[in-house]
Amino acid sequence: MSDFRDMARAAERAMRAVFPATPLQRNAHLSQRFAADIWLKREDLSPVRSYKLRGAFNAMRKARAANPSVDRFVCASAGNHAQGVAFMCRHFGVRGDIFMPVTTPQQKIMKTRMFGGENVEIHLTGDYFDDTLAAAQAFCADKGAHFLAPFDDDDVIEGQATVAVEVEAEFGRAPDRLVLPVGGGGLAAGVHSYFPHALLTLAEPAGGASLAAALRVGHPVTLKKVDNFVDGAAVARVGERTFARLRDVPAQSVLSIPEDRLCTTMIEMLNVEGIVLEPAGALSIDALADIEGQIRGKTVVCVTSGGNFDFERLPEVKERAQRYSGVKKYLILRLPQRPGALREFLNVLGPDDDIARFEYMKKSARNFGSVLIGIETSQPQNFARLFERLDAAGFVYTDITNDELLAQFVI
Repeated sequence: MSDFRDMARAAERAMRAVFPATPLQRNAHLSQRFAADIWLKREDLSPVRSYKLRGAFNAMRKARAANPSVDRFVCASAGNHAQGVAFMCRHFGVRGDIFMPVTTPQQKIMKTRMFGGENVEIHLTGDYFDDTLAAAQAFCADKGAHFLAPFDDDDVIEGQATVAVEVEAEFGRAPDRLVLPVGGGGLAAGVHSYFPHALLTLAEPAGGASLAAALRVGHPVTLKKVDNFVDGAAVARVGERTFARLRDVPAQSVLSIPEDRLCTTMIEMLNVEGIVLEPAGALSIDALADIEGQIRGKTVVCVTSGGNFDFERLPEVKERAQRYSGVKKYLILRLPQRPGALREFLNVLGPDDDIARFEYMKKSARNFGSVLIGIETSQPQNFARLFERLDAAGFVYTDITNDELLAQFVI
């Protein structure tokens, strides 16, 4: 393990010629809220707004040291890994071929091209990532290039461990607890390998809990279904090499974070602190709510892993946060088709209740019509009073807020 620590320190020294250490900032708001000393390791403030360039830098550096003729690198990614690889291709003056799914948003394509400049070529292929990955690996073999895995690579893991090196340099030791996001496991494996005895909390999205699944059976397994909302950490299968370094992590240290609750944390950090985090970047902060009783009076470092947030997603994030907080609900109302019926419904609404959506779902009914209604209010308890008034007035309605299947089609 001392060899790993020495190599991580060497990697950290080498990357100082490329970019400075990311800030480690005490957060007064979170410290007060959780009665602890909460620090944020701001990987969202790296040159590519995520920690991924660390692993890309170290893997490229070591590949070129082992074989100076290596001048072409290939990766498959639709997000932060692509941007980290592109940035480092320009730095090292090598060629990069970056494969992305055809469905990748233009914003991510543009940023990858911006970081890599003339050193990278972007290949859009496949509707799904598995197809993109297969194309990238076939291309790599055909061209004799070097493939850069996003997490399941020892040099990448070593590069991500430089986060821990910088934390140690600030504190002179490991903090009382480190809270990290987990996707494929590269960051968590690197930090755990560097701080093998430190207390860790690992947070993964509920819709992509691949590490927890692997710990249950003792080896990586492929999840049958993945919710891609937390796109920077929603991984169907944790890496083989990363799991080998994480297999001794206690299962109770791995938390499953609900995606909707995560949205409330993203909104809070944006509104209160002015910090823009992507969903994966907010995982560690959101996890504090689950360990509140364990961290009082302790020094805690949360790694905010990324800030590449497309603001076109903000309405969805706000919507999910409101629904989780209980201040927005969707109802299907059976409304009589007669004059005055709508006015009667409006009179039932409270002073803080606001109609955010109103849509007839069945327009041909002669006696009754089904109406989709979205209602926002100021306090969750307002809905209990609203439902009482609706019942007293004889309205027939169904609350579909938490019906995931129905919500996919009508909300």
